[in-house]
Amino acid sequence: MAELLDRPGPPAAPIFEPDGTIEVPPATAELRVLSAVQQTIGTPPVVRVARGMSLFGEHAAGWLVFGAVAALVDRGRRREWLTAAAGVAVAHGASVGVKRVVRRPRPEDPRVKVLVGTPSRLSFPSAHATSTTAAAVLYGRLLRKPLVAALVPPMALSRMVLGVHYPSDVVAGSLLGAAVAALARRASRKGNR
Repeated sequence: MAELLDRPGPPAAPIFEPDGTIEVPPATAELRVLSAVQQTIGTPPVVRVARGMSLFGEHAAGWLVFGAVAALVDRGRRREWLTAAAGVAVAHGASVGVKRVVRRPRPEDPRVKVLVGTPSRLSFPSAHATSTTAAAVLYGRLLRKPLVAALVPPMALSRMVLGVHYPSDVVAGSLLGAAVAALARRASRKGNR
């Protein structure tokens, strides 16, 4: 894997568009890493699981349903669950907003197989990684379980297995999700005073 990252490639300089958006092309190393991920672990069973994860995470729907069901079941903490679900929704919305500003196109290279449909052609950041990280942080706190390590890496890796995101897309998505979750937790604590 190290040799994949050591090969020099042309720099991926951002392109500033007249409408104020920024187009960020992928680095050559990212394409090589993406291709290596697909070749190494992209077996049919892994792809099936990744597609299921993609469906669950689309528009953060699975995480939002989880939060709503938890609010119905855990009536004593209904407000906390609804606040956490709102944080997940905000994280997803933030990701979509950043995508529309950055405008990085999804992977399109002969070395990368795209194995699932997507609602847009924009790649940065991964909304699946964003909402999953926010859900893992916020729901993990309510469940008193360390969900970040259990949920975030598989979702991030699944986006690369499916060929729809570059490594930096999933890293940025995870960081954005964590930041929104931290803000949601702070807002929740202030609201409970």
